[in-house]
Amino acid sequence: MAKRSAYQQRVIRDYYQNQDAIAMQKLGDLVTDLYLAEGKARVRLWKRVTTSLEKLKIPNSRVQHIVQSDNPALLADLLRELLDKS
Repeated sequence: MAKRSAYQQRVIRDYYQNQDAIAMQKLGDLVTDLYLAEGKARVRLWKRVTTSLEKLKIPNSRVQHIVQSDNPALLADLLRELLDKS
């Protein structure tokens, strides 16, 4: 395995320290995309939302409720709640 430079080590460390913030940023982008999407693209976006919420350790019952409702406003409310906590 190749030896990493100090810069590379710092970038990797910072990434793992900020994973929650990165996940919430991606979730915010998904909310915006969901408001604009239709059809098959919307279904794919909801799958990505499910994955993102699982990474943020949101209870499965709440994830399923939000996804089945197909309402981006509920997802936006959850994101606002998560941002208020952090």
